[in-house]
Amino acid sequence: MKPQLSPRARSENEVVRLVWIAIFISVFSLMFYNRSGEILLYGDAVAHINIARRVFDSKTPGLLQLGTVWLPLPHLLIIPFIFSNKMWQSGMGGSFPSMAGFVFGTLGIFRLMRAVLARHGKLDDEAKVWSWLVAITYAANPNLIYMQATAMNESLYLAFLIWAVVYFAEFQQGRANSEELSPTNWCLIKCGFCLAPACLTRYDGWFLAAVMIIAVIAVTVKNDNAHESHAFSRRTIFAFILLAAAGPILWLAYNAAVYRNPLEFANGPYSAKAIEIRTATVNPAKNNPITAASYFLKGAELNVGGPEWQGRLWLALALIGAAAALFTGRGRTPLFLWAPLPFYAISIAYGSIPIFVPTWWPFSLYNLRYGLELLPAFAVFVPLGISFVAQSISKVLGAQSPISRWSPVAGVVTCIALIAASYATIWRADPICYREASINSRGRVAIDKQLATWFTSFPPSSTLLMYLGEHSGALEQAGIPLRRVINEGNHRVWKQPSDPEGLWERALADPAAYADYVIGFAGDPVWHAATEKHLTALVEIHTTGQPAAAIFQARTPTPAAGP
Repeated sequence: MKPQLSPRARSENEVVRLVWIAIFISVFSLMFYNRSGEILLYGDAVAHINIARRVFDSKTPGLLQLGTVWLPLPHLLIIPFIFSNKMWQSGMGGSFPSMAGFVFGTLGIFRLMRAVLARHGKLDDEAKVWSWLVAITYAANPNLIYMQATAMNESLYLAFLIWAVVYFAEFQQGRANSEELSPTNWCLIKCGFCLAPACLTRYDGWFLAAVMIIAVIAVTVKNDNAHESHAFSRRTIFAFILLAAAGPILWLAYNAAVYRNPLEFANGPYSAKAIEIRTATVNPAKNNPITAASYFLKGAELNVGGPEWQGRLWLALALIGAAAALFTGRGRTPLFLWAPLPFYAISIAYGSIPIFVPTWWPFSLYNLRYGLELLPAFAVFVPLGISFVAQSISKVLGAQSPISRWSPVAGVVTCIALIAASYATIWRADPICYREASINSRGRVAIDKQLATWFTSFPPSSTLLMYLGEHSGALEQAGIPLRRVINEGNHRVWKQPSDPEGLWERALADPAAYADYVIGFAGDPVWHAATEKHLTALVEIHTTGQPAAAIFQARTPTPAAGP
């Protein structure tokens, strides 16, 4: 006869199984997409890997190579995995932090649902089933599965978001997690430790941190009756606020110290605002937060459903579940998972980051991956919505009705059917995030491939002058160390407004004195420098949808010495 496991041991076994399932999905998807050469379709993924690489592989290595627009944590996490040239060139090194985020996010949303459904610290069988359904809804999403196999930071941020909400839920419930600290205070500190890296991963985290700080203050004011621990609670709240605000404070201080402008990331020459002005990017929701919210929600729907009716059904059920949580008081804490909605409504309307959906003007695919930020909210509130509808039908029919007795089973079956039908449809048509990356990368990938072929014919000791911009992937494919390339990162950024003595500026002024080959793209600074100096173009490359590229001869190569 087998010994009976304690409830705690059974719970730990379930967690172990879930982690192994998530690891299997993560590793298998990486192998699948890497085999087909599709983990570097996003230009941003290529940029993330090469920004991290420049920290140690550059003519001017150091942390200043992290730049200013993108937050630094994802790049810092990538660095240990791309010391290997193979991991750098394949892009796999950039995938590992995303994969870890996927696994921890899956575990976190499982734990969050258990915290929501627990009654007096105990779970019934129905609650356990719903917890597994929520975890499956999250981990089986085809778009998340693709994104976590790339160097993009969505899955990493979602992990921090989910765990911050988990610990906030435990803060409210006062779960015992430490003998040395008050349970409630200890959970709040751990929530702050999740918000700090979230704020250094995506700017979404700044909004989430602000919302949670307000919520903590509101909860404390409402429930502050423990006079004996009053002083300690105040210290804990201060520590939480300090942790939650640490990321934004550090990033503003870094920008102020290095660029002499604390908002360099928002209004500098490489910011989204500057790019919008330079490229005249269309934004159908500019200055209209309601329209912006509609575009964001449509993007979120496309990440969970194929046909339009599926996405609308997911949204309707999620709203029902959120409303039920709000008015019944059960599951209110996960409402923080809706924080991306107001953040992106504001950002799209006023922050120069448009979203294009294929069914609305301008009928294209752009930034649809942002909709993935609502996946945790869908994963939690769609099952809650289905459960609420099933219970409501049961109450209307009466407890003695045969249908009422089967309502829990019907709710579970309905949820499984919705997940299976929606995700199967997505796989048949390819995930929308994959399609966005594939369609928008065609021109860039084609020109990078041609450039890489030419680069491999250069002498191994040659020096290149090149504006990396969108085409650092060509160097990556050719395996050319970045320390052989003079680029826009090789100058002293603290010299404002310009630095005539910087390596980048000196090379642009006299390319032949610093580089053997000059690679320019029509309109970029290197192109202008090469044409002004009348350098000889060895080859021009023209690709549909991309600026023309040219390789110029700068210094005359030195003949190789005889034996």
